[in-house]
Amino acid sequence: MITGEVRLWKLTRRQVRERLAAGQMKAAILPTGSTEQHNEHLAMEHDTVSALVVAEQAALSLFPDVVVATPMPVGISEHWMEWKGTLSLRPDTFFSVAFDTCESLKRHGVEHIFICNGHAGNGPLRNEVAGFSEKLGIDIRFHSYWEAYSKEFVAEHLESGDCPAHAAEFETSVALAAFPENAHWEGVDYDAETFDIQSESYREQDPRYARAARDLATPHKGRLMIDTAVEWVAGRMTEMMATGSG
Repeated sequence: MITGEVRLWKLTRRQVRERLAAGQMKAAILPTGSTEQHNEHLAMEHDTVSALVVAEQAALSLFPDVVVATPMPVGISEHWMEWKGTLSLRPDTFFSVAFDTCESLKRHGVEHIFICNGHAGNGPLRNEVAGFSEKLGIDIRFHSYWEAYSKEFVAEHLESGDCPAHAAEFETSVALAAFPENAHWEGVDYDAETFDIQSESYREQDPRYARAARDLATPHKGRLMIDTAVEWVAGRMTEMMATGSG
């Protein structure tokens, strides 16, 4: 098993300086997520910590060449603001924070940045990264980690067939595998609650996803999904480092 510290915020300035001087840490993974409602049972940090788990394990498999930048824990979540506790950034604010983080990494010698996204609402950032790369002169790419799964893979391993969905079988399985303390079933009786869900597009999904999470999610499924995403992200990082910019 490869061991080593890949989390940038856990390193000292000396450790960073020495690794860069040794020609290491020329690539980084920047996890992006959200702080938002995840049904009645999952912690609001889910999107952030799931992206971080994938990023950290992928970076460890490529140690010491890849570092994980500090995650962006608040994303574009206006569509969930009817649920108390959700935090949201304006798209332009989110883009600016991502750009400034990439620019900081570039100024320290990082040449390749993989933005590992865990929140579907952050998808518009995909359209910005080509401009980031052009302005900064480095290789920056954006992918949500569930891009690792083909439709056939999802159909084979998830009974609901829904991925990523929202706090349903897939995300709950990931939580049960990687951070089970974030799945809070105690006191949850979904059917006893009365929700006045304002979003027409989500109104029917919320109870369906709650049932899928309760009845179908397992740690085994979550570990399979995480391992597959880790291998995929590590492969993309390896390609980036091998081929250079573009």
